[in-house]
Amino acid sequence: MAKNTTIFHGERGSILGFFATGLPLLAVIIVLLFVVVIIGNFIVTGSGHISWEFLTDSPRNMNTEGGIFPAIYGTALLVLIMTLAAVPVGTITALYLTEYAKRTSIFARVIRFAVNTLAGVPSIVFGLFGLGFFIQTVGSQIDTVRYGQKMDDLRTVLAASSSPISAGKQATINDIKIFLENNEFDWSEQIRELDVYPEGTVSAVSSNQLVEYLSEKKELKWGKPSLIWAALTLALLTLPVVIVSVEEALRTVPREIREASLALGATRWETIWRIVLPNCVPGILTGSILAVSRGAGEVAPILFTGAVYSLQELPSAASDQFMHLGYHLYILATQSPDVDATQPLQYATTLVLLGLTLALNLTAIMLRSRLRKRKLV
Repeated sequence: MAKNTTIFHGERGSILGFFATGLPLLAVIIVLLFVVVIIGNFIVTGSGHISWEFLTDSPRNMNTEGGIFPAIYGTALLVLIMTLAAVPVGTITALYLTEYAKRTSIFARVIRFAVNTLAGVPSIVFGLFGLGFFIQTVGSQIDTVRYGQKMDDLRTVLAASSSPISAGKQATINDIKIFLENNEFDWSEQIRELDVYPEGTVSAVSSNQLVEYLSEKKELKWGKPSLIWAALTLALLTLPVVIVSVEEALRTVPREIREASLALGATRWETIWRIVLPNCVPGILTGSILAVSRGAGEVAPILFTGAVYSLQELPSAASDQFMHLGYHLYILATQSPDVDATQPLQYATTLVLLGLTLALNLTAIMLRSRLRKRKLV
């Protein structure tokens, strides 16, 4: 009877002991084996194609030759902007839910419900939302306001006495283009719109009519896919991960420390700023690590919001489009003229993407470790 009792209490060598420790260990070994096999396959197949030219050159010949440096740069910049957008907002939201909101607050319940819902939304839906909200709504309105002011300036310039079509005068399209080129403002977009007419064409319209025509050819700067909209879309995607991670970190700070700070005369904000946040910085960095891991490899949200097939130049402004390693890999695997010939490029690109994600995560992990050591000292 005693023997059976020890068996069912999970003693080593017993059946229940095997199910309690052996099966989880076996599962871990199987998962690690799959990871080693997958990464090993990428290393063996892709490492031979990685070279200095591959890492620093731009793609050529329909992305089948050259390098992937614009994609590396675009991915790193995208993840950086995404992190700068998601982590502060997620931290502030977690602070409100943990430190300020009451447990019975309806508003807090709505926020938690929204966070849980966002965590289960497919990534392609975030891409469609980014297209509809950021690009077609916010960006389009910015362009409308900005372009309206620019057209007012153009009307003033064309109505000036030095203008070739002021006071009812007539001039050729070439004269108007030369006048705009020599003006102090930048009218390069409007000049390109006038290039559709032969240079000798005589303009028999007033300055207001010309401005009205050019107003219909609105220059898009923010109302189109760009780096900033893709980053903000990914920030929304990773926001639930950051909020949950920071909340868990805030809960690890003992309530007694908060009460002691308040008892010594500190305000609630001073307690949060000087006591709570310094103790949960490692948790905030953990949320950043998870956000980077989630956002760096996502392709669906950026399909509509900023990624391009191929790019020779690096993005120099937030309104520029960019290349992305994940999207570049997708193009090579599905839309390349010769998919079989690009397989070494696919493996090499995957290996670089894994390496870049690992490097970003290691940076945050090292910073978190250093902060923890400083805290212990």
